[in-house]
Amino acid sequence: MTNSPEPHRGPGLPTYEGRTLARPDDDVVDQGAGFDAVTLVTRRRVLAFLGAGLGAATLAACGAGSDQSGSASAGSASTTSDGEIPQETNGPYPADGTADLNILEDSGIVRSDITSSLDGGETVAGVPLALTLKVVDMADDDAAFEGAAVYAWQCDAQGRYSMYTSGVEDQTWLRGVQVADADGELTFTTIVPGCYQGRWTHVHFEVYPDVDSATDVANAIATSQLAFPPDMLADVYALDTYAGSAENLAGVGTSISDDNIFADGSDLQVPTVSGDVSSGYTASLTVNVDTTTQPSAGGMGGGPQGGGAPPSSR
Repeated sequence: MTNSPEPHRGPGLPTYEGRTLARPDDDVVDQGAGFDAVTLVTRRRVLAFLGAGLGAATLAACGAGSDQSGSASAGSASTTSDGEIPQETNGPYPADGTADLNILEDSGIVRSDITSSLDGGETVAGVPLALTLKVVDMADDDAAFEGAAVYAWQCDAQGRYSMYTSGVEDQTWLRGVQVADADGELTFTTIVPGCYQGRWTHVHFEVYPDVDSATDVANAIATSQLAFPPDMLADVYALDTYAGSAENLAGVGTSISDDNIFADGSDLQVPTVSGDVSSGYTASLTVNVDTTTQPSAGGMGGGPQGGGAPPSSR
């Protein structure tokens, strides 16, 4: 890596933010996990130090980038970079105990297929998506995080969120918890989300150390979002089922970085995707979690136009 934050080199050993570097001959970003745990020098902070263009290129060179063309081989989630998953807002519609709603305490929330409501009622329509996440424990030498639980939630093809959007407040579809297997992997059977005004197409997720703790957002050890590649979305949003999504996506921009959530980089948040609108899609993403760092609070925000009312049915 080059162009790292310049340490202060006074008399004696070099320092950074008043602390002596553990590895004085190396860059700040190469000081090891112990130093990072204190400074919280995550990939996001490195991007803040680096120039927008050169920094992104340098980080991409340090780890294989995501395939944003939408074409890739199916299979296990692949590691696209060795950085920790960026912390993001859990948005205004989490139902995770942030405010007055908490689906995590409901019976049946631990499930793979999230296309229907918990009571077996309404089932959503849309292009099928098998979303596989591989959770990696960076504090355990990048071992598979067996037993970790992931809560994922998203909008439907019309941009609506169950439990929040007018007309579907009593529905609980597109929300569920899965537990990582011995390989750290878990899979959700879902649909490609629609796009509503103000946001690039995304899925929210929270990582918990185990399924017993996946009952309240206060126990989450990571909160993030993943974004879908534009070429894939262009094909999906040509379908009548997703009426209005193409226009909403165009209103955000032409690339993932045009979304304010992903403006500082999305290399770690774009899954590898394969498939088509006829047979459905397979998406996989490696989620690296550093349990030695303090996760930032999810917080309510990140909705359409930065907040406001839940998306209405189009």
